[in-house]
Amino acid sequence: MQKIIIAIDGYSSTGKSTVAKRLAKALGYIYVDTGAMYRAVTYHALKNGFIGTDSGKLRDLIEDLPKIELKFMPNNETGQSDMYLNGENVEKAIRTLGVSKYVSKVATVDAVRRKLVDMQKKMGSEKGIVMDGRDIGTVVFPKAEFKIFMTASPEKRAQRRYKELLDRGEQVTFEEVLKNVRERDHIDSTREISPLQKAEDAIVFDNSDMGLQEQFERIHDFALRVIGKQQNKKDAK
Repeated sequence: MQKIIIAIDGYSSTGKSTVAKRLAKALGYIYVDTGAMYRAVTYHALKNGFIGTDSGKLRDLIEDLPKIELKFMPNNETGQSDMYLNGENVEKAIRTLGVSKYVSKVATVDAVRRKLVDMQKKMGSEKGIVMDGRDIGTVVFPKAEFKIFMTASPEKRAQRRYKELLDRGEQVTFEEVLKNVRERDHIDSTREISPLQKAEDAIVFDNSDMGLQEQFERIHDFALRVIGKQQNKKDAK
């Protein structure tokens, strides 16, 4: 069967990663969580004191980029892939609200984006990949055969994120989470480098009032149709 690249972009906390993981598993594709990559760099910056009021701190992060090694490695217990930063499993550490507060800022750094986009392009060189993020369909894989742009109301997204954080044992308020969601929307959409925007040929997918199963079934159906069309094109040659 013909393999394609599936690019899933959209706002934070729209469930991109959850759907992308299920989709990749159902299709037998590789899943790449680009958000985890930016979170890992942000975690590294926080851990080393590269984030603060002094703008010079970000210059220290840029100088440190060659020392950052990111890998996705399988977790036999969860059946998913965890993010490793310089050999350390940081999957849990990068999902905190503390990292969420700074990840959009780190993602605006040109050197960081160039490093990670280059890594992402290499990951998709043989296709058969599902990748989610903010600029996958516009910058990383502008020629991806199937693109989705996911959205939902800030309140719906904040509620989902709030529950997720509480389930992990974090002490947060809904107001804090909603504020963070809105701030990330603003930074992601207005940054000069690779701003969050819908690719012209992407399907807009508003999941404000959808459950996970309905989302997956609809997107899986779309994907199968696109894969079928690509296979037909190949067969016709």
